[in-house]
Amino acid sequence: MTEFLVEATGLYHIYRERDVETVALRGARLALRPGSWTSLTGPSGSGKSTLLQILAGLLTPTAGAVLVDGDDMTRMTPDERARCRRRRIGVVLQRDNLHPGLDVAGNIALPLRLDGQPAGAIRDRVGTLLDEVGLADRRHRWPARLSGGEAQRAAVAVAVAARPAVLLADEPTGELDERSTSAVLDLLEAARAAHGTAILTVTHNPAVAERAGRSLVMRDGVIGDD
Repeated sequence: MTEFLVEATGLYHIYRERDVETVALRGARLALRPGSWTSLTGPSGSGKSTLLQILAGLLTPTAGAVLVDGDDMTRMTPDERARCRRRRIGVVLQRDNLHPGLDVAGNIALPLRLDGQPAGAIRDRVGTLLDEVGLADRRHRWPARLSGGEAQRAAVAVAVAARPAVLLADEPTGELDERSTSAVLDLLEAARAAHGTAILTVTHNPAVAERAGRSLVMRDGVIGDD
């Protein structure tokens, strides 16, 4: 295993709409060690969400490389990137993390089913996670009937279901009250402590940044020093 779980170097990304070009990333670089928690802050439009989507393999950079445990995602086929994300990377977005046609238990089970894990192992893992996130009594509830805090706790359970090496969270507490924010952050910390997961949280919330061991600031598509 390499020293870093994630190494992103020389990342550029340009959005094009007709004749208009918007440069979101300008040579951004980032490295995440196993078991680390890094917080990324910065003004709106600085490129934070674009960076997270590229690290997750959801967006291909215009230039640069993203190594996950030594493997370059930018050189993978779409199917290979999806498999890498499913097995190594957990992602929590601000909203719409859950499949509306599946209940809470079904959402948590989905990444494990897609990975071909045995039914018994999936059932046990789902049960454990429902207990850990305090949603055992909501296991058959549809996402539309969950509160904001319940939905984000379920989203974290989905993200950590496959015990990913890396967890990427974009404003995971953006619309939550203080109590729900604390519960979500406790879940992230539990994943880091139990599995050595490297966490990157993109946030404007000081409470999230305070939980991290390292804080970085992004401006104009570039990440500054600690």
